[in-house]
Order: sequence, then structure tokens, then C-alpha cells
Amino acid sequence: MNKFKKAYVVISIIFTACVLCYAIIGSTITAKAAETSTKYDTEYGASNSDYGATEKAPNASDETVGDGGFSLTFDGEDGNFSATLRMLLVLTIITLSPSILIMLTSFTRCVIVLHFVRAAIGTNTAPPNQILTGLALFLTLFIMSPVLIQIKTEAIDPFDAGEITQQEAIDAAIVPVREFMYGQTQTKDLNLFCDIAGVTYEEYDEVPFTVVVPAFILSELRTAFVIGFLIYVPFIVIDMVVASVLMSMGMMMLPPTTISLPFKILLFILVDGWNLVIGGLVKTFY
Repeated sequence: MNKFKKAYVVISIIFTACVLCYAIIGSTITAKAAETSTKYDTEYGASNSDYGATEKAPNASDETVGDGGFSLTFDGEDGNFSATLRMLLVLTIITLSPSILIMLTSFTRCVIVLHFVRAAIGTNTAPPNQILTGLALFLTLFIMSPVLIQIKTEAIDPFDAGEITQQEAIDAAIVPVREFMYGQTQTKDLNLFCDIAGVTYEEYDEVPFTVVVPAFILSELRTAFVIGFLIYVPFIVIDMVVASVLMSMGMMMLPPTTISLPFKILLFILVDGWNLVIGGLVKTFY
């Protein structure tokens, strides 16, 4: 796990450096383009008295384009960012994707429950952390697929087609995520953060998104720990039975976990534990 964390940190730093280099190169290209535009204005445009705003002028305008500095360009008058800034925005979202994955999806509940299963059985390193994290990731993708499809249909596709502006696309993408989080957020958790923030509401849509997110995370933690407790119960019973048998036989120096571990693994296999755990976990979201 430590190697995985180190690799993740190194990749994040490299990715951030690439984004910064991309932004610097983009600003340099914009500055050069502005200088070139000023040069053409001097030769053919408004600064040249021989041509002015005629058909021979490339910009056909008496206005000088650009001031030689960094500028944000837009595609037309619809308020959409240019392709360069859109790519920079996508790279920024990818950089923040781990936080988005943890805060706004079912990943938190899945990974905590899977770790509870491993701890209850008593196998400290089987399955390893990489396997549990990967399984939780694909379970999250399966659970969140209807939300992702709705975001693509209602926000991404219309935005790519130019039917809606960028702000409208963001608002449309937030709606399915809010609906998913509202279905998993307990009312007492939502009221807790509303009281802290001093927010009053009559309908759920009136609650700010910054209040919904922490309430959703708190509800996910509570639900995950409740499921973890239910998973622990049968394995605790096995530990108690084994400990009582060992004490009655006078084998008090023998650790009960050494004897109970094979029985717990056997019980987990006989009841098809992975099927029960994964199936029950996924059904809690429906």
C-alpha cells in the first residue's frame, strides 16, 4: 500500500507539472499571436492610412486586436471557452478526480465495507489493499453508471453539440449527482449541517451543494459502519466459541485466533460470503 501511495503522489506531481507547463506554453502562444495580430494591424488594418477598414485589410475592422498580453478567448458569443481552455479545464477535473470519486460517489461505503470483511475474517493481507480498492472502484462504476449516463445525456452531449452554454452544462451535470446523494443522505445528517451553516429549507433543491456533500459523506460513513458491525457478528461468535473451548481444555496460552481463523474462512466459503456481501452492499443503493 505504501508503494501504491508513493506512486500515486509521484504521478500526481508529474501530472500537475504537465498542466502548469501546458498553461505556460498556451499563454506564450497567445502572446505571440497577439504580437502577430498587432503587426498585421499596423501593415494592413486600422493603423495603416493607405488601407484602413477595406476589403484588403485581413480583419476588415478599424479595431486593433490584442494588446500583447494573456487573454481568454471564447468561441463566438455563446459564452463557451475555447478548445484550449476547455482542455485545461478537463485536465484540472482529472487532477481532482480522486477527491470527487471519494466525496460524491458510492466509493466510500464500498471500500469501508470490504475492509471490514477482511478485518472480521482476520486475514490481515488477504485480499491485499490493491484488490479491495480495485473491487470498490468497479463496484462504484457499476452503481454510478445510471448517474453517469444521465450526465452524458443531459449535460455533455448537448454541450458538445452547442445547444447549451458551459454554465448550463455544469448545472445540468450537478442535478443527477444531487439526486443520487439525496437518496443516500439521512435527514438528521442533512439537518445537522444545515443548522451549522444556518440554512433553512423547505425543499431539497434549496439546500446548497456545499451542505449536501458533507451530509452525504457522514451518512455513507454511518451506513458503512452499520454494515460492518453486522458482518462482524457471526465471526465474533466463532471467536467466542473457540476461546471457551480452549479455556475448558486448559489451553489458555494458545491464541484463539489461530484456531478460529480456519473456521471463519470455512464459514465464509460455505455461505458464499462474497456473493452475500457484494450483493447486499450493492442493493443498499437501490
